[in-house]
Amino acid sequence: MLNLQDIDSSWTLFLDRDGVINHEKEADYIYHYGEFEFYEGVRQALQYLSTRFGKIIIITNQRGVGRQLMTEDDLLSIHDQMLADIEAAGGRVHKIYYCTANDDKHSHRKPNAGMARDALRDFPEIELTKSIMIGNKISDMQFGRNAGMHTIFVQTTDPDQSLPHPLVDMAFTDLAAFAKALQET
Repeated sequence: MLNLQDIDSSWTLFLDRDGVINHEKEADYIYHYGEFEFYEGVRQALQYLSTRFGKIIIITNQRGVGRQLMTEDDLLSIHDQMLADIEAAGGRVHKIYYCTANDDKHSHRKPNAGMARDALRDFPEIELTKSIMIGNKISDMQFGRNAGMHTIFVQTTDPDQSLPHPLVDMAFTDLAAFAKALQET
């Protein structure tokens, strides 16, 4: 069971991107940074979360590249600028893992746990039992469970998601609300 009071610098925070960090385009992709819009309070939340968690990792499906609607360089440019804005606000992200595959069965496409295995390879100190996956879709929660993590659902894009849900340990309206709850512990 997840207890916010237990979280310290030995924990790792895994975050989905679209719908958690930035506004998600409905049935479409973010093609360039001009379309990227942080949710209100996310940069400040990441500043605080950077002091509480040992590692912060972004895990994101980016099928728009696989469908050739954008290039991998376009995606990397978005990520570079996003990271610069996060760092300018005092936050940090250790690494971004993304899957461009079109095939839902691809080992790295959420909800499959391939990107978590990559994070473990790159950061062997990560303990998945002391990790949290925050996402806005049930597939994010499945990813967290498949990797052996705790899960937090943010209701940014699906406020009507039925809760409690067996794949969801906790739910918050958004990332800023989670950070605020964590600060209060």
